[in-house]
Amino acid sequence: MAKMRKKADLPQKQCAHCGRPFAWRKKWARDWDNVRYCSDACRAGKVPAQGE
Repeated sequence: MAKMRKKADLPQKQCAHCGRPFAWRKKWARDWDNVRYCSDACRAGKVPAQGE
């Protein structure tokens, strides 16, 4: 069984829309290089961008 990792040890990126940092998720394992947004709402542009 694999060892548990702390969330702080996982890779992080900044959301292209809101600018907030978000951590790696297992469902993004195959596509981590192409992930740009922290959520579906940011991808759709429904959340106001930070600083607006």
